[in-house]
Amino acid sequence: MTTWMQELPIDDRVDALLLEMTLAEKVGQLNQPANVSPGPDRDALAAGRIGSSLYASGALGGNVRDEGLSIRAIEQCQRIAVEESRLGIPVLFGRDVIHGHRTVFPIPLGLAAAWDAELVERLCDVAGAEAVREGVAWTFAPMVDISEEPRWGRVAEGFGESPALSGRLGMAAVTGFQRHIGATAKHFVGYGLAAGGRDYESVQVGENTLRNLHLRTFKAAVDAGVLSVMASFNDIDGTPMHANRRLIREVLKQEWGFDGVVVADWSGIGQLVDHGVAADARDAARQGLLAGVDLDMASGVYLAHLESLVGDGEVPPDLLDDAVRRVLRMKFRLGLFDDPYPRTTADPIGPTAATRALAREAAVASMVLVANDGVLPLSDEVESLHLTGPFVDEGEALLGTWVLDGRGADVSSPLVAFTELLGDRLTHTDGRFSDLAAHRTRAAAVTVALLGEHPSRSGEANSVADLGLPAGQLEALKQLCGLGKPVVAVVFGGRPLDLAEVLRVASAVVVAWHPGTEAGPALADVLFGRREPSGRLPMTFPRSTGHVPSSVHARATSRVLDFTRDAWDGRYLDALTQPQLPFGHGLSYTTFRHGEPVASASEVPLGGQVEVRVPVTNTGERAGRELVQLYLHDPVAEVTRPKLELLDWQWLDLAPGETGTAVFTIGTDAFGYFGRDLTWRVDQGLVRLITGHDATASAAVEVRIVAAEADE
Repeated sequence: MTTWMQELPIDDRVDALLLEMTLAEKVGQLNQPANVSPGPDRDALAAGRIGSSLYASGALGGNVRDEGLSIRAIEQCQRIAVEESRLGIPVLFGRDVIHGHRTVFPIPLGLAAAWDAELVERLCDVAGAEAVREGVAWTFAPMVDISEEPRWGRVAEGFGESPALSGRLGMAAVTGFQRHIGATAKHFVGYGLAAGGRDYESVQVGENTLRNLHLRTFKAAVDAGVLSVMASFNDIDGTPMHANRRLIREVLKQEWGFDGVVVADWSGIGQLVDHGVAADARDAARQGLLAGVDLDMASGVYLAHLESLVGDGEVPPDLLDDAVRRVLRMKFRLGLFDDPYPRTTADPIGPTAATRALAREAAVASMVLVANDGVLPLSDEVESLHLTGPFVDEGEALLGTWVLDGRGADVSSPLVAFTELLGDRLTHTDGRFSDLAAHRTRAAAVTVALLGEHPSRSGEANSVADLGLPAGQLEALKQLCGLGKPVVAVVFGGRPLDLAEVLRVASAVVVAWHPGTEAGPALADVLFGRREPSGRLPMTFPRSTGHVPSSVHARATSRVLDFTRDAWDGRYLDALTQPQLPFGHGLSYTTFRHGEPVASASEVPLGGQVEVRVPVTNTGERAGRELVQLYLHDPVAEVTRPKLELLDWQWLDLAPGETGTAVFTIGTDAFGYFGRDLTWRVDQGLVRLITGHDATASAAVEVRIVAAEADE
């Protein structure tokens, strides 16, 4: 590109380049085949027929390892595109960098349990910095789908069920990634509502629910400057998202002003034929472009048919130009025209000592102590400890789903970490529970049983009909717990599970998710009290699979539920209704007492702010961290609203006996919602601000929203 063009604003540079492009070259920019290589794809690269490429093992890349990235292949492909094509437009190379690259951090659902946006930003900064050095310019993360459906395996990839928490963490992820590579907010939209938790299934939902719940996180990502948004596989009330003009072109692009790229999910445009709404691939290409999907991932239907569709007048040229303009704009924003080649150095990419330290910090922060009869924390001087279960010496399995470039050999396993700490005071049994495990449990002072899901049971296309532990694990745990010795159950996994029996029989229970590269040391830190457990659940754990969906989203109904009663007005004949573990739950090694919230004013004008202060006292004998959660209840609104809606949260670090104060400053816009006419509104009237330790919070202060004073 000439020097004078480099001095122009990005949009002027895009327009100047667009004027030089042929129709075929424009279509090429919207074509994203997988795994481009310099041999078979040389001619297409030189002809400008490939605008971007992703490197993946296939349509289910999160479940199948590939051979890893080849910096040399990426550089060779880029040189062909830049140096041999007519216009020298660089290729945009993408890779699924979901929760780490070479250094692997906890799965996103685990990261959400830390309730720490600054931590998420730091982790994504590291992941982006590692990936860009291998030629990756773009990742397909963060996933900000909202779901109350733990049978759906992809909850592992998201930040939980609350729009407030997921939205804030999604913004942090975008900021961290985009210091180095482009980020993608996915999957737009409603994917977390897949019927029965079955991946790719239909979704029945109205636009009001979408706006008040599922679209909020995507709007937050757009506000954070995310460069791309990915369309979801599902339909919305009969219209597949890859053909959904209303939500993509009208809401995302026009109403919100999103000027980035809308990318298809793997073959999503071509699969409009499978949905039964497109007659053939040509019709699918037409519908995808008209709906506003700019970039065709993997199906090839744009490359095959867009030229003729434009020529025949079935696709307006201005819509084609708009899509091309967005792709070019993203490439300019990423600096690819100025620096298109992999930024390699002689230094190791990772994991390094510094990134391991961060991975350990993140893993510790993600672990949630959900039950404890006093056995934890363990003493460094424990006489003997038995480590058992299928994850004792695992590395690869503790990385979690969607790990393409992390290596199991880099993982510090629980066995390694506990051996380093205890030496010959540790016994262990590997693999399945056995009679030997029972024998060693009987002989040990305490047993740590490592239970839960292998990552092959979570992530994309890994839905389950039963949220119980994998076959045989619960029976074995009951056998060990029946021996009269303390048993600590550590549950790994990618979703909320049915832990009713685990909670009943174990002495303590820790939800550890899939913790990543530093799994073993982090677990030792938490169990031995080197670090206080501070994780809090980002999703509700239902009482059973039959209770799904079960979440903090519950709205007012025609028969009022009494949340102070055990039976909740008999909504089931054969079971209690309330969750096994509520959203926001988590214990510490100390105890806290929350005082009553106090508001700075009883009336707040529209557009004003109210301050809510909550005193919290550490009533235990150890220093600890407490998460103070602030919820909203709007008793009268134009549409039904959640009984509790998370607004904000704050961490307090308190010494024994110390009292601290959580201070929340809330603007009245936080009380708003979309009404019956789908427009945003903030009502005058009473709202209740509720504070506490989790979603069972009941301490409340009432504030009345009043009309703003007229200007003099």
